[in-house]
Amino acid sequence: MMKKFAAFVKTYALPIFAVFAIVLGIAFVNGSKNASTAKAGRIPVVFWNEMGGPAEVALDKIVDDFNKSQDKYEVIPQYQGAYDEAVQKIIQSHGTSASPALFQSFDISTAQMMHSKYTTPVQKFIDEDNYDTSDISPVARSFYSNKGTQLAMPFNTSQPVLYYNASLFKKYGVTSPSKSPSYSEVTRAAKELYEKSHHKVKGMTIEIYGWLMEEALANAHTSLINNGDGHTGNPTKINLNNPTTQKFLKWIRTNIKSGDFVNYGSGASAETNEIAAFLANKLGIFVQSSAYIGQLTTGTKNKLGISYFPHPDGVKANGVGIGGAALWISNDKPAKTQRGAWEFIKFTQTAKNQAAWQKATGYLALNKNSQKTKILKDLYKKIPSAKVPGEQLANAKPNNTNSGILMEGMQLTRELEQTAMETVYNGGNINSALNTADTAMNANLKTTNKADGR
Repeated sequence: MMKKFAAFVKTYALPIFAVFAIVLGIAFVNGSKNASTAKAGRIPVVFWNEMGGPAEVALDKIVDDFNKSQDKYEVIPQYQGAYDEAVQKIIQSHGTSASPALFQSFDISTAQMMHSKYTTPVQKFIDEDNYDTSDISPVARSFYSNKGTQLAMPFNTSQPVLYYNASLFKKYGVTSPSKSPSYSEVTRAAKELYEKSHHKVKGMTIEIYGWLMEEALANAHTSLINNGDGHTGNPTKINLNNPTTQKFLKWIRTNIKSGDFVNYGSGASAETNEIAAFLANKLGIFVQSSAYIGQLTTGTKNKLGISYFPHPDGVKANGVGIGGAALWISNDKPAKTQRGAWEFIKFTQTAKNQAAWQKATGYLALNKNSQKTKILKDLYKKIPSAKVPGEQLANAKPNNTNSGILMEGMQLTRELEQTAMETVYNGGNINSALNTADTAMNANLKTTNKADGR
């Protein structure tokens, strides 16, 4: 009941509040450092973002450095809460004085932002400045592009990786997974660790998380939806029940039956519990966002091992997509303000700023020249495995299946994917669980397309 109430609040109450707040002139500002006006003589660029904790501190530094680097624009960061809440505020406020000039929006909102027609594609400024994007990760850029047009610039970016406790593997004489492991290789390592530790250490876990199942498809070069995962045309069909998804879930089911797998469920509590177990030497392997590296290497003497996201046996790894968010420019602001937003975006993409961003937050440096900086060289010297996620990103060649899913309604799609995973984890029939998810997802897609006139 509480989950349904929370979903109602996010879906309906927040947007309604947003409308009233805009009418009444209430600012959507939460952080103590958020300002509302620029210094005299400067063009204000209001920047809505969703960065909290260490990432907020790191972002504030980038903003401060940009503002000090020139005297024409002043970027004004304003924290907007969770990703899905921020999207509603952005849509509801567009065209009003309360809307931002620049905003951060998460990966699965890309299609919604593109179809809204509320943004100016950054491609406009790339072309005007002859800005060279070749130094910026092609896979990251492709996630926020459509038919050759760069819609937004990737910013806080992560990828799923496989973490393993290298110290435990050494202690129990277990061979570590290779750099790009297959499913059977991970199973072998998990079972061996579980048995050699006399069941004191669980071998592995994979959170019930739709994003991870989507990445399993991407790494096996399999589309979730038709029309090139939405990159070549509007999607009209979803096919979750495919051989690749079945292999992924059968792999997990195999480990569950062997006893080496532990199920922590879904959501923030699952991530908290799996990390706690990992740091307490009670869990050997888990798959999660690369942004957790800092948390996994702070206050522990254990050596952290990192491998690429695993792939099915007999299938060459295709590379996984990214998670995180991008920077978008609102088209309801004057040209000079939009130009200021673009100048800030360019500033965030420099090799030095990207390197500092990775070190401070765990998000990946997207500028390939960041790897040459002293900042990251020192980081890799201290934590050698920290370079693996960036190598996974750099080695992938962008294609439709590893460049994200361009479809509206992804929030509900993720929920339905997770319901299917939960059913399987609890012993339910794989084929039936996937068929149920497919039916519900396709019904939602049909409704969405009809509502949008597509």
